[in-house]
Order: sequence, then C-alpha cells, then structure tokens
Amino acid sequence: MTNGITQDLNSVANGTNTNSSTYSNPKATLGKDDFMKLLLTELQYQDPTDPMDSDKILTQTSQLATLESADNTNKALEDLTKQLSSSSDLNAVSAIGKMGSLGTDSITLNDDSSPNFELYFNHDIQSGTITIADSQNNVVKTFDLSSANAGVQSFQWDGIGDSGERLPAGTYSITADYSDGNDSYKTAFGVYPIESVRFDGGDSFLKMGSNYYPLSKVKEIYQ
Repeated sequence: MTNGITQDLNSVANGTNTNSSTYSNPKATLGKDDFMKLLLTELQYQDPTDPMDSDKILTQTSQLATLESADNTNKALEDLTKQLSSSSDLNAVSAIGKMGSLGTDSITLNDDSSPNFELYFNHDIQSGTITIADSQNNVVKTFDLSSANAGVQSFQWDGIGDSGERLPAGTYSITADYSDGNDSYKTAFGVYPIESVRFDGGDSFLKMGSNYYPLSKVKEIYQ
C-alpha cells in the first residue's frame, strides 16, 4: 500500500497521474490545487483500519490555508500594482498644460559637435540676448535674439566662443534675457510647457519642446 501511495504522489508532483486523466504541470511547481490533489490522493490510500493521525490532518489543512492565503495576497498585490500604474498614468496626463523643468539649464558640447537647443519664451520677443556660460559660470558666448513670437524657439551653437576659438568639450549653461518692448523677462534651457503624454512600454513620456522626456527625467512640474 505504501508503494502505491508513493508512486501516485510522485505522479501528481511530476505532472502525470496513471490512475486518472493526464495532469499537465510543465514547470513542475506546486500550487494550492496541486496540494489538494496530493491530500486527496493520500486520503484515497488511507487504511480504514488505521485512520490518519488527526494532528497530521490539521497540519495539512493549515498548510493549505496558508497556501491559499499567500495566493490571495499575490493577487491583491497584482491588483494594487495595476492601480498604482493607472494612477501614475493619470498623474502624467494631468500635467498637460503645465510647465515642466528638467532640473538643469546645461547642454553638452562634444569635440566636434554643433549642439541644437531650444528655449521657451512666454512672451513675444522684441530684443534680447542668449548667454552661454561654462561649468565655472564664466560667460563664453553671447548672441542677440531676433524678433520672434512667444513659444519654443530652436537654436544651434557651433561651439565657438566670443574669442573666436573652439571651446573644449563639457557642459555649458544657456539662459536668455529678453524684452517684449514693455517688460523684461528671463528664461533658460530645460524649462518648457508640457504639450502631451505618450505611453510606451509601461513608461510615461512628456512632450516638452520638440522632444519627449521620460517622466523620471522631469524634476519639477508647476503651473
């Protein structure tokens, strides 16, 4: 009788059962349903003249309850994860129309690059100046702004400083002072209105200027 029990228990654990319909368990893992099959198989081969110890039954029942509780907890955590993801998506959508900051006003100049950059102007430009400074806050390049409408404007810098020489690779901050003819304003690289949100691969990307930035790269969102 013992050999029959052992053989049948092994069949269930390995995904086959010669005494019933075929049971498939390709990953060879045991869940609460598998545990129940094992328990029923053991009861099936129990000797009526020698009933199973009651303590053993209580232990197995407790194990089954623990297994089911863990399964329910996993499902609850999965639901919570989905809710948090949905909440994050809604928070990203609510940012549309607000201002976003990348937390830096600097661009990177490589040895042979002529970096493009964008600045956002909240008012029409009548006159102004763009200032580029090195990592030590030394002004290395200035150039005048042409008259333009409010909005995001694109620029390109050839990496040449006011001295006429190519500047070394590194990070350079970009700011602008401008006037609409009545008042004076200041703006900087890295601050733009948030125009839209794109969802890709479970991540949220905010459109700021002409580029999409991961939500994790946006350091501040404000009115």
